[in-house]
Amino acid sequence: MFLMALVAFACGSVPFGVLIARARGHDIMQEGSRNPGATNVGRVLGRRWGFLCFALDFLKGFVPVAIAGTQAELWGRPAAEIAPWMQFAWIAIAAAAMLGHMFSPWIRFKGGKGVATIFGGLSAIWPAVGVPVLAAFALWLILVLVSRYVSLASMVAAAALPIATLVWNARTDEGWSFEGAWPMVTVNAALGALVIWKHRSNIARLRAGTENRIGGRAAGTP
Repeated sequence: MFLMALVAFACGSVPFGVLIARARGHDIMQEGSRNPGATNVGRVLGRRWGFLCFALDFLKGFVPVAIAGTQAELWGRPAAEIAPWMQFAWIAIAAAAMLGHMFSPWIRFKGGKGVATIFGGLSAIWPAVGVPVLAAFALWLILVLVSRYVSLASMVAAAALPIATLVWNARTDEGWSFEGAWPMVTVNAALGALVIWKHRSNIARLRAGTENRIGGRAAGTP
Protein backbone atom coordinates (compact mmCIF):
# COMPACT_ATOMS: atom_id res chain seq x y z
CA MET A 1 0.00 0.00 0.00
CA PHE A 2 2.91 2.37 0.72
CA LEU A 3 4.29 1.77 -2.77
CA MET A 4 0.86 2.44 -4.26
CA ALA A 5 0.67 5.70 -2.29
CA LEU A 6 3.92 6.80 -3.94
CA VAL A 7 2.54 5.80 -7.33
CA ALA A 8 -0.65 7.72 -6.57
CA PHE A 9 1.33 10.83 -5.62
CA ALA A 10 3.28 10.56 -8.88
CA CYS A 11 0.05 10.18 -10.87
CA GLY A 12 -1.56 13.07 -9.05
CA SER A 13 1.42 15.31 -9.67
CA VAL A 14 0.99 15.22 -13.46
CA PRO A 15 -0.27 18.77 -14.22
CA PHE A 16 -2.72 17.99 -16.99
CA GLY A 17 -4.11 21.52 -16.94
CA VAL A 18 -0.65 22.94 -17.62
CA LEU A 19 0.03 20.39 -20.37
CA ILE A 20 -3.32 20.95 -22.10
CA ALA A 21 -2.89 24.71 -22.00
CA ARG A 22 0.69 24.50 -23.25
CA ALA A 23 -0.43 22.34 -26.17
CA ARG A 24 -2.91 25.11 -27.02
CA GLY A 25 -0.27 27.84 -26.78
CA HIS A 26 -1.23 29.15 -23.33
CA ASP A 27 0.44 29.39 -19.93
CA ILE A 28 -2.41 28.51 -17.57
CA MET A 29 -0.32 29.58 -14.57
CA GLN A 30 -0.39 33.16 -15.89
CA GLU A 31 -3.95 33.41 -17.20
CA GLY A 32 -7.38 33.57 -15.65
CA SER A 33 -7.17 32.70 -11.96
CA ARG A 34 -3.66 31.28 -12.56
CA ASN A 35 -4.83 27.91 -11.33
CA PRO A 36 -4.08 24.73 -13.33
CA GLY A 37 -7.41 23.12 -12.45
CA ALA A 38 -10.27 22.24 -14.76
CA THR A 39 -12.35 25.33 -13.97
CA ASN A 40 -9.63 27.75 -15.04
CA VAL A 41 -8.71 25.62 -18.05
CA GLY A 42 -12.34 25.77 -19.17
CA ARG A 43 -12.46 29.51 -18.58
CA VAL A 44 -9.28 30.20 -20.57
CA LEU A 45 -9.43 27.55 -23.31
CA GLY A 46 -13.11 26.70 -23.59
CA ARG A 47 -15.55 24.30 -22.01
CA ARG A 48 -14.48 21.13 -23.83
CA TRP A 49 -10.88 21.56 -22.68
CA GLY A 50 -12.11 22.12 -19.15
CA PHE A 51 -14.09 18.87 -19.32
CA LEU A 52 -11.02 17.05 -20.65
CA CYS A 53 -8.89 18.41 -17.82
CA PHE A 54 -11.54 17.40 -15.25
CA ALA A 55 -11.71 13.86 -16.65
CA LEU A 56 -7.93 13.43 -16.59
CA ASP A 57 -7.63 14.88 -13.09
CA PHE A 58 -10.44 12.55 -11.96
CA LEU A 59 -8.74 9.50 -13.46
CA LYS A 60 -5.35 10.18 -11.90
CA GLY A 61 -7.07 9.76 -8.55
CA PHE A 62 -9.39 6.91 -9.54
CA VAL A 63 -6.92 4.58 -11.27
CA PRO A 64 -4.29 4.03 -8.53
CA VAL A 65 -6.95 3.67 -5.82
CA ALA A 66 -8.95 1.20 -7.91
CA ILE A 67 -5.84 -0.86 -8.65
CA ALA A 68 -4.86 -0.96 -4.97
CA GLY A 69 -8.37 -1.94 -3.91
CA THR A 70 -8.55 -4.71 -6.49
CA GLN A 71 -5.14 -6.11 -5.57
CA ALA A 72 -6.00 -6.11 -1.86
CA GLU A 73 -9.45 -7.61 -2.56
CA LEU A 74 -11.19 -4.65 -0.96
CA TRP A 75 -13.31 -3.63 -3.94
CA GLY A 76 -17.01 -4.09 -3.27
CA ARG A 77 -16.65 -4.78 0.45
CA PRO A 78 -18.58 -2.60 2.94
CA ALA A 79 -16.56 -0.59 5.43
CA ALA A 80 -17.60 -2.83 8.33
CA GLU A 81 -15.75 -5.74 6.68
CA ILE A 82 -12.49 -3.80 6.25
CA ALA A 83 -10.06 -3.52 9.16
CA PRO A 84 -9.51 0.07 10.36
CA TRP A 85 -5.81 0.07 9.43
CA MET A 86 -6.69 -1.14 5.93
CA GLN A 87 -9.30 1.60 5.60
CA PHE A 88 -6.64 4.16 6.48
CA ALA A 89 -4.19 2.59 4.02
CA TRP A 90 -6.70 2.53 1.16
CA ILE A 91 -7.94 6.07 1.62
CA ALA A 92 -4.34 7.27 2.10
CA ILE A 93 -3.73 6.36 -1.54
CA ALA A 94 -6.54 8.70 -2.58
CA ALA A 95 -5.07 11.37 -0.31
CA ALA A 96 -1.64 10.89 -1.89
CA ALA A 97 -3.07 11.47 -5.37
CA MET A 98 -4.80 14.64 -4.17
CA LEU A 99 -1.63 15.93 -2.50
CA GLY A 100 0.32 15.26 -5.69
CA HIS A 101 -2.22 17.37 -7.58
CA MET A 102 -2.20 20.18 -5.03
CA PHE A 103 1.58 20.30 -4.58
CA SER A 104 3.02 19.09 -7.87
CA PRO A 105 6.85 19.06 -7.96
CA TRP A 106 6.64 19.65 -11.72
CA ILE A 107 5.25 23.16 -11.19
CA ARG A 108 7.22 24.20 -8.11
CA PHE A 109 4.89 22.45 -5.66
CA LYS A 110 1.88 24.43 -6.80
CA GLY A 111 -1.30 22.92 -8.15
CA GLY A 112 -5.06 22.87 -8.35
CA LYS A 113 -7.69 22.72 -5.63
CA GLY A 114 -7.80 18.92 -5.70
CA VAL A 115 -11.55 18.49 -6.12
CA ALA A 116 -11.57 16.35 -9.28
CA THR A 117 -8.64 14.22 -8.14
CA ILE A 118 -9.93 13.47 -4.65
CA PHE A 119 -13.42 12.77 -5.99
CA GLY A 120 -11.83 10.35 -8.45
CA GLY A 121 -9.79 8.65 -5.74
CA LEU A 122 -12.67 8.37 -3.29
CA SER A 123 -15.03 7.11 -6.01
CA ALA A 124 -12.76 4.07 -6.35
CA ILE A 125 -13.31 3.14 -2.68
CA TRP A 126 -16.47 1.30 -3.63
CA PRO A 127 -19.05 1.20 -2.14
CA ALA A 128 -17.99 2.55 1.27
CA VAL A 129 -17.05 6.00 -0.04
CA GLY A 130 -17.95 5.73 -3.72
CA VAL A 131 -21.69 5.88 -3.06
CA PRO A 132 -21.38 8.95 -0.77
CA VAL A 133 -19.24 10.58 -3.48
CA LEU A 134 -22.14 10.18 -5.92
CA ALA A 135 -24.40 11.95 -3.43
CA ALA A 136 -21.83 14.72 -2.93
CA PHE A 137 -21.45 15.07 -6.70
CA ALA A 138 -25.22 15.40 -7.10
CA LEU A 139 -25.16 18.16 -4.49
CA TRP A 140 -22.23 19.82 -6.28
CA LEU A 141 -24.08 19.73 -9.60
CA ILE A 142 -27.25 21.22 -8.12
CA LEU A 143 -25.31 24.05 -6.49
CA VAL A 144 -23.38 24.78 -9.70
CA LEU A 145 -26.61 24.97 -11.68
CA VAL A 146 -28.31 27.17 -9.09
CA SER A 147 -25.47 29.49 -8.05
CA ARG A 148 -23.06 29.11 -11.03
CA TYR A 149 -20.20 29.21 -8.49
CA VAL A 150 -17.95 26.16 -8.93
CA SER A 151 -15.89 27.12 -5.89
CA LEU A 152 -18.90 27.37 -3.59
CA ALA A 153 -20.32 24.07 -4.84
CA SER A 154 -16.95 22.36 -4.37
CA MET A 155 -16.57 23.54 -0.78
CA VAL A 156 -20.10 22.53 0.18
CA ALA A 157 -19.66 19.10 -1.44
CA ALA A 158 -16.33 18.62 0.35
CA ALA A 159 -17.98 19.46 3.68
CA ALA A 160 -20.95 17.19 2.98
CA LEU A 161 -18.91 14.14 1.94
CA PRO A 162 -17.83 12.96 5.43
CA ILE A 163 -21.42 13.32 6.63
CA ALA A 164 -22.69 11.28 3.69
CA THR A 165 -19.97 8.68 4.32
CA LEU A 166 -20.98 8.42 7.96
CA VAL A 167 -24.69 8.03 7.19
CA TRP A 168 -24.16 5.54 4.35
CA ASN A 169 -21.89 3.25 6.37
CA ALA A 170 -23.86 3.47 9.62
CA ARG A 171 -26.65 1.29 8.23
CA THR A 172 -26.43 -2.33 9.42
CA ASP A 173 -28.78 -5.31 9.62
CA GLU A 174 -29.03 -4.72 13.36
CA GLY A 175 -29.76 -1.02 13.08
CA TRP A 176 -27.36 1.90 13.12
CA SER A 177 -23.70 1.70 14.12
CA PHE A 178 -21.10 4.43 13.72
CA GLU A 179 -18.06 2.25 14.46
CA GLY A 180 -17.34 0.51 11.16
CA ALA A 181 -16.32 3.45 8.98
CA TRP A 182 -14.79 5.91 11.44
CA PRO A 183 -11.35 5.84 9.71
CA MET A 184 -12.89 6.76 6.36
CA VAL A 185 -15.10 9.41 7.91
CA THR A 186 -12.15 10.93 9.80
CA VAL A 187 -9.88 11.08 6.76
CA ASN A 188 -12.70 12.39 4.55
CA ALA A 189 -13.25 15.20 7.03
CA ALA A 190 -9.54 16.06 6.98
CA LEU A 191 -9.41 15.99 3.18
CA GLY A 192 -12.54 18.12 2.98
CA ALA A 193 -10.95 20.66 5.30
CA LEU A 194 -7.85 20.73 3.08
CA VAL A 195 -9.97 21.30 -0.03
CA ILE A 196 -11.75 24.19 1.69
CA TRP A 197 -8.39 25.63 2.82
CA LYS A 198 -7.16 25.55 -0.78
CA HIS A 199 -10.23 27.63 -1.68
CA ARG A 200 -9.40 30.44 0.77
CA SER A 201 -8.80 32.93 -2.05
CA ASN A 202 -12.19 31.96 -3.51
CA ILE A 203 -13.79 32.52 -0.11
CA ALA A 204 -12.34 36.03 -0.05
CA ARG A 205 -13.70 36.74 -3.54
CA LEU A 206 -17.11 35.31 -2.65
CA ARG A 207 -17.31 37.60 0.36
CA ALA A 208 -16.23 40.56 -1.77
CA GLY A 209 -18.67 39.68 -4.56
CA THR A 210 -15.89 39.35 -7.14
CA GLU A 211 -15.84 35.57 -7.62
CA ASN A 212 -16.29 34.44 -11.23
CA ARG A 213 -19.48 32.62 -12.15
CA ILE A 214 -19.83 30.01 -14.85
CA GLY A 215 -20.91 31.66 -18.07
CA GLY A 216 -20.84 35.19 -16.72
CA ARG A 217 -19.02 37.95 -14.91
CA ALA A 218 -18.39 38.15 -11.22
CA ALA A 219 -21.33 39.22 -9.13
CA GLY A 220 -21.51 42.96 -8.76
CA THR A 221 -19.64 43.77 -11.97
CA PRO A 222 -21.32 45.66 -14.82
